[in-house]
Amino acid sequence: MIASLLAAAILRACGGGAEEPVQSASQSGSSLNLAFEPNAPAAADNTATDGFNWFNYRRQQIGLAALARSPALDQAAQGHADYQKINGVISHEQTPGAPGYTGAELGERITAAGYTFTSNRYAYGEVISATGSQSGFAAAEDLITAIYHRFVIFEPTFFQAGSGSASVSGGYTYFTTNFTADGLGNGLGAGAFITYPHASQQNMPTTFMSDREIPDPVADRNAVGFPISVHADITATVLVQEFSVRPRGGAPLDVKLLMRANDADTPSSGAAIVPLDPLAAGTEYEVRFSGTINDVPVLRTWSFSTR
Repeated sequence: MIASLLAAAILRACGGGAEEPVQSASQSGSSLNLAFEPNAPAAADNTATDGFNWFNYRRQQIGLAALARSPALDQAAQGHADYQKINGVISHEQTPGAPGYTGAELGERITAAGYTFTSNRYAYGEVISATGSQSGFAAAEDLITAIYHRFVIFEPTFFQAGSGSASVSGGYTYFTTNFTADGLGNGLGAGAFITYPHASQQNMPTTFMSDREIPDPVADRNAVGFPISVHADITATVLVQEFSVRPRGGAPLDVKLLMRANDADTPSSGAAIVPLDPLAAGTEYEVRFSGTINDVPVLRTWSFSTR
């Protein structure tokens, strides 16, 4: 089985917000089991469609709007999946003159596909993977698990997306999704944020293999706990005062905090903690987050359970 590769996640905002690239690359294997997922979407047996639907399934679980599917973004994503298949690469960049070339970077590719921003305040992002499985559900779940990619997928201001996939017989299936926000005023609003896992979420994995994401979120070890994250609008600044997790009735776990102040790969509009050891199975965990979002004080406590 070929391990999945999750290449550099890109998130950019233009006009009304500083440009903030988030980049990562990783290898991972999905632990997705649909038996654990209530009301999961029915499989269409199409990698691109299933991956797109899985992103919407998870977004709606945490209180975000479903993404509208854009034919132009589908075309851009499909073109990039084809480019990677033809050239045997996994990258967000294309080389002019190479077979299947549609644009050097994401902005050029979505423009070439006919997508037009009507506002001068907009954002776009891209996540890609290459895996030995043709399951779009598994590819999408891998990308959500990888914390730097999760910041792109759960960006609250994104409201359109498109997906594409291309498979090599006996080799990789390349999966690409492009996201856009035409205008940055339709997100959660001042001081608002969402979390993942969400409150009372069940059957969460216990382990994240940190070495499979590049840059490695926890460079000094591999098997760590499942990342816990908060996400505000792309124009927001999240500052953390406390971000902790503990088994119910137990002591706080040792974690690595990811926020823009100490990690250049985390956007200023989000933050995460990664437990330094795998979580225990069949256990309820309590999370506490306090800080500010654009200087608005926030405090939230919630819990989730592992499978």
